Amino acid sequence: MMVTSPANPSSDAEHPHIGIAFGMLAAVIWGGFLVVSRHGVVLGLEAVDIAFLRYVSAALVMLPILLRQPGRGELIGLGWFKPLMLAMLAGPLFLIVGASGFYFAPAAHAAVIQPGGMTVTSVCFAAILFGERLTPAKLAGLALLVIGLAAIAGPGLFSGQSEAWKGDILFATAGTMFAGFTILVRRWRISAWTSTAIVAVLSGFLFGPLYLLIWGPERLLETPLTAIIEQIVVQGILSAVVALFAFARAVHHLGPGRASFFPAMAPSMAILIAIPVLGELPSALQWAGLGFATLGLVIALRRPARLAPGV
Repeated sequence: MMVTSPANPSSDAEHPHIGIAFGMLAAVIWGGFLVVSRHGVVLGLEAVDIAFLRYVSAALVMLPILLRQPGRGELIGLGWFKPLMLAMLAGPLFLIVGASGFYFAPAAHAAVIQPGGMTVTSVCFAAILFGERLTPAKLAGLALLVIGLAAIAGPGLFSGQSEAWKGDILFATAGTMFAGFTILVRRWRISAWTSTAIVAVLSGFLFGPLYLLIWGPERLLETPLTAIIEQIVVQGILSAVVALFAFARAVHHLGPGRASFFPAMAPSMAILIAIPVLGELPSALQWAGLGFATLGLVIALRRPARLAPGV
């Protein structure tokens, strides 16, 4: 399950169909995460409450499995700096930074800037560090994806008060943080299993006590039990464990540049999931945006043609 060496980036595309399947699974789950997060905010939960439920529940799920995992020696061999970096980039801080942007900018800004920034950053660093080719297809797919995200965001993309730029910076920072996680998992050749366990367990055990000490569980105690269970299942088990593992496997099979398109599909998946869950029908512009984003994904994931020997 180890990620292949950066010295041979083409080997990551040996099983692209498996990588695409894992990537789509992650995108669908993260789309549900957006819907459930919105539901939690409507009920009065804040970003720190959602982060607590997400990472503590994920830690409790992963710790017993981690202790039984024969490959836990890989985790021990990483030392302390690498696990802390991964947990910082894809753990509670990532969630809180992104959610804090909503205090300054509309949600439409987040739908474009955070996933779009993550994808652009990942593609650029994958080209610089691993030699992944910036093919015309990949660039065209990236452009279509950003256009699709902008259409999904709709007119709200052009709204916002004078301090909206602060929120935009926070959204861009969160996107860059997750891009950093994607690149480091590949750079350090960490398996999908170990990277998932690192983020879940370290995040839960570091952030859980901090949350109880600083913020306290009062809002959680006032929230309906069904909503708490919903957050634990979707945020903790599905999003923080299953989706993160699936995305790490997509990085393994596709490389960080191509795999980074899947998290950017989460807003599109959220639109589809919101139809049965929230009863919200997309507008014509959002349907068009979903089509553009999907087309961009398909074009970007096309396997580049191999050059003939000697060319």
